Amino acid sequence: MMIGSLFIVSAPSGTGKTTLLRQVMDKVERLVFSVSHTTRAPRRGEEDGRDYYFVSEERFTSMIKAGAFLEWAQVHDNYYGTAVSPLANRLERGYDVILDIDVQGAAQVRSADKFPCVSVFVAPPDLQELEKRLRGRESDDERTIARRLANARRELERCHEYQYLIVNDRLADAVRMLCGILYAERAKNRRAVDGIVLDERYR
Repeated sequence: MMIGSLFIVSAPSGTGKTTLLRQVMDKVERLVFSVSHTTRAPRRGEEDGRDYYFVSEERFTSMIKAGAFLEWAQVHDNYYGTAVSPLANRLERGYDVILDIDVQGAAQVRSADKFPCVSVFVAPPDLQELEKRLRGRESDDERTIARRLANARRELERCHEYQYLIVNDRLADAVRMLCGILYAERAKNRRAVDGIVLDERYR
């Protein structure tokens, strides 16, 4: 029986999702990050096993054939996927798990129906602000920025598929909103702020 909850969080590239999630992880107990596999190259400051498991395309496709992924998708010419085994292990141990995936992967997780999940979409204030943030990273060329903006438009059209919507205008507000969602879901599942099942205290 699953004790922890799975939270899907999706957002267009450049929305500030990574910063948002890291701040929330620092505030909420018994909350862990699901580390995805990817074939893309690491960005500056990223570490293998912490941000992603960076693997070759050959290794990734062999894992697909072995049925190792809960979901996988090709995004921006690279592959991303979530392995089933470590995810199930953490949920069974009573941890809530953040699954940071794109809209394609989120749809796969929901349709697979292997784990109950709560879905959250993080949106930018508008596309102009998103473009400003993408350019501010100074890590992408013009072609890549244009592609990310086009993908963002398509992703924003699917935000209605999610249970919750957070607009990341002011980071502090977005952090409070996501923490509130996490705590509300714990209360709904009869769990305390620290993630412990409340019913066990009264037996």
